[in-house]
Amino acid sequence: MDFALTDDQRAIQDAARAFAEAELAPHSAKWDEEKHFPVATMKQAAEMGFCGIYTGEEHGGMALGRVEAALIFEELSRGDVATAAFISIHNMATWMIDRFGSDDLRGRFVGDLVGMEKIASYCLTEPGSGSDAAALRTTAVRDGDHYVLNGSKAFISGAGTSDLYVVMVRTGGEGAKGVSAIVVEAGTPGLSFGAQERKMGWNAQPTAIVQFDDCRVPVANLLGEEGAGFRYAMAGLDGGRLNIAACSLGGARLALETAQGYVATRKQFGKPIGEFQALQFRLADMATDLEAARLMVLRGAWAIDTDHPEKTKWCAMAKRLATDVCFQIADEALQLHGGYGYLKDYPMERIVRDLRVHRILEGTNEIMRVIIAREMAKA
Repeated sequence: MDFALTDDQRAIQDAARAFAEAELAPHSAKWDEEKHFPVATMKQAAEMGFCGIYTGEEHGGMALGRVEAALIFEELSRGDVATAAFISIHNMATWMIDRFGSDDLRGRFVGDLVGMEKIASYCLTEPGSGSDAAALRTTAVRDGDHYVLNGSKAFISGAGTSDLYVVMVRTGGEGAKGVSAIVVEAGTPGLSFGAQERKMGWNAQPTAIVQFDDCRVPVANLLGEEGAGFRYAMAGLDGGRLNIAACSLGGARLALETAQGYVATRKQFGKPIGEFQALQFRLADMATDLEAARLMVLRGAWAIDTDHPEKTKWCAMAKRLATDVCFQIADEALQLHGGYGYLKDYPMERIVRDLRVHRILEGTNEIMRVIIAREMAKA
């Protein structure tokens, strides 16, 4: 077992860290406060290759592995969790089109997505089918050279701003085998959006319902084959779960580093509180938990890169552990700041708010346990 990064991986990690420190971290608080979606900054990230990390090289992607993606997203999220998380979603949708789309579909869209000339959203969850994603009700009925879509998708990042929506729809019977995936372009008649959601965190990206009312989409925009969409969606989510876990790592790392700096200077009872052994032990536990989570994320990434038969289980384990543990680290870091941690002058409260949703999206952590238990039963 070799836990060392290669020279190339270290260079990628360093580049992501430098970008995050220069272009994300200085603006994170303002973007959160003003609910600003930093498209121009994300286009700068695209120039670094960060919007097509594991997309193929044919249309400009970097064709890197999921280990490299995890390294990148940890560094980006240390700069700004919400922006890094959206770049993760964009990467997932871009990869799905590149991996499962026809040559025509890939040629039309992938190059623009890699350069973020177009922005993509992933649309699976519905108001009535969250954790039970295979029960989705949005329909796509074939009518000549078009599908006619009716239904809605909930909690969609980028809704109303994105140019493309990778949408899971029902083209057949009940259950997963009746689900297909189709790309819907912004401006298509019948496509509309709900009001922007008022959220606890992730304020630096828009979130809304996506509505389809007799929305006519060309059959040419179908991803792969009819009935395979749920499989495509789950393949995307294996990597998406690792990405969001890596985003939790970056947020928790910033929280821990900030807490270390605070306790070294904050004095009580005549000395810095960092000299009290009780606080030293708490910091030690936080650092240990963070490292354990990182190892789980990298193992999951390795499993995808090697197409390991248990990759879905490892990804679910990594997502469950990392998002739970990293939220706890951020919450503990806030506690170590006392009342100051509750103020927006410090990054603690923003990190806690942004990391909380990671335990819900890309499959709730309760569903991660279902997946893990199901995979254990197969052994």
